[in-house]
Amino acid sequence: MLKPDKDLIIIGGGAAGLSAAQYGARANLRTLLIEETALGGQALIIEGLENYPGFPEPISGFELAQRFEQQARNFGAEFLTASVKKVQKHEALFKVETSSGILTSYAAIIATGAKHRMLGVPGEKELAGKGVSYCATCDGPFFKNQKMLVVGGGDAACDEAMFLAKLSDKIIHIHRRDRFRAQKALALRVLNNPHIQVRFHTVLERIHGMKNPMGIEKVHKVTLKQLDTGKVYEEEVAAVFVFIGSDPNTGFIEGVEKDENGYIITDQRMQTNVPGLFCAGDSRATPFRQIVVAAGEGAIAAHSAAQYIDELLGQAY
Repeated sequence: MLKPDKDLIIIGGGAAGLSAAQYGARANLRTLLIEETALGGQALIIEGLENYPGFPEPISGFELAQRFEQQARNFGAEFLTASVKKVQKHEALFKVETSSGILTSYAAIIATGAKHRMLGVPGEKELAGKGVSYCATCDGPFFKNQKMLVVGGGDAACDEAMFLAKLSDKIIHIHRRDRFRAQKALALRVLNNPHIQVRFHTVLERIHGMKNPMGIEKVHKVTLKQLDTGKVYEEEVAAVFVFIGSDPNTGFIEGVEKDENGYIITDQRMQTNVPGLFCAGDSRATPFRQIVVAAGEGAIAAHSAAQYIDELLGQAY
C-alpha cells in the first residue's frame, strides 16, 4: 500500500473539526485540517458564549475557536486554507480534491457543518450576533424578560419559542402562513402558551439597529407586514430569532448515506457507510446541535479513525 500524504484529513474547521484535529494529533496521526474560510465555524458569530462547560464567565465564540486551534497546533495538527471539491475512496486510500491540489489519507472526517437559512431581509446580516440569532439555547438568556421575535413555522421554531417563553412573557411568534407546519401537539403548546403572542400571515421585512450607550449597535426594532391585509408596521424588540431551517454543507461528498435533508448518517462511532470515512458536528444527522456536542463528536470521530487506521495497517492492539 502506498503511503498517503497524511494519516487523517479533516474537512471543516468548526468545533467538531478542531476537536478532531486535537485528538487525531494526540493519537500520533499525521493530521491535516482543511478549512476554506476562518477557523471556528458558526461559533464565530457568537458574541458571548455562556453555556460551554468550564467557562463560568461568557467567552466569545472567536476566542473559544482560537483556543481550540492553538490546542490542536500544540499537539502537532497541521492546517490548510483551501476549499474541498470532492472526496473519493480509491482502493484503501481517500483522495481529497482541493483548490490547492489532491491530497491522500488513510481516513477522513467530514466536519463541514450546516448553514442556517437566512431570511435575506435588510439588517439581518449586519446585526447577526448583535440581537439576530439562530439559536435560542445559545443566546436567549441574554434577553431575559425582554421582548423577542421568533420567525418560522416548523418544529424548530416552535421548540425554540417554547424555550424563550421560559425566559420572557413577551415573545412574538410570526409565521407567513395561516398555521404552523410543526407537529400538531407542539404547535398547540405554542398557541396555548400565555407568554407567546402568535401572529399568522405575518412576515419580517426589515431589522433595525441602534447603538447602545457603549456605542455598539444592537437590534432595536423590526418592520413587519401582515400579508392578508397589507398592513406594514414597526415593533420594538430586543432580539430576533430566525428558525426557517438549515442546510448541511455536504453537497461535495458522494457515495455516503444521507437523510432526506442531506445530513450524513453515522453510527455511534461517527462511522459512515463508507469504511474509513467519519462525520461529526452539524453536518451529521443528530438531534441536538451545540458546540459542546460537536466537540464531543469530533473527539469520537478522531478516536474511531485512529482505530480504523491501526486495523488497516495491521497494528490493532
